[in-house]
Amino acid sequence: YLSKDNEEGYPGNLNVTVAYTLTADNEIIIDYKATTDQPTPINLTQHTYFNLKGEGNTSILDHELKLNADHYLPTDQNAIPLGDPAEVKGTPFDFTTAKPIGRDIESDDQQLQYARGYDHNWVLNRSSSESGTTLAARAYEANSGRVLEVETTQPGIQFYTGNFLDGRLTGKSGKPYPCRSGFCLETQHFPDSPNQPTYPSTILRPGTQFTSKTIYRFSSK
Repeated sequence: YLSKDNEEGYPGNLNVTVAYTLTADNEIIIDYKATTDQPTPINLTQHTYFNLKGEGNTSILDHELKLNADHYLPTDQNAIPLGDPAEVKGTPFDFTTAKPIGRDIESDDQQLQYARGYDHNWVLNRSSSESGTTLAARAYEANSGRVLEVETTQPGIQFYTGNFLDGRLTGKSGKPYPCRSGFCLETQHFPDSPNQPTYPSTILRPGTQFTSKTIYRFSSK
């Protein structure tokens, strides 16, 4: 895709390629590449909804989730990060040990109330020197036995619990998607990075190439 100079207000002609690879190991590998002719912000991700019970099934709140992150980014009521990462320990945002998605989602917590559930960026536990993929998330659904693992080269992951699904969207089998019937694990740089000098930079410059890799790996137990 060519995003032309000033499309949606972004400077530069941005050439983007996304490749999807299905492997014999039940992996979907997503490789992103981009170049530009002017300095420009870039933060590419994808918004797939998952329900390990199968397409068209209901709540994902009983799925167990583990996130490889000791910190997350609190936001204001408009979902814009406030600034410094906050520790997840002792909060509903602690997924360092696997737990049901729904265990704490109705907690009396201002962050959960703003988003009507989870819709935040977690700061992945990885060193700045790491260049390959690292495990970001692991989801498990007991009835089906299905497991989803997510690896990425990105520094963050947005976990969203389908809080604004309302049944108006339907899937390939014609079944409606009600609230919290799917979850997203979106690998990314941190939201609002251009306005947060302490966040990893999202500026792509001429003569350099943006690259990113995310792996969704499926198995059962």
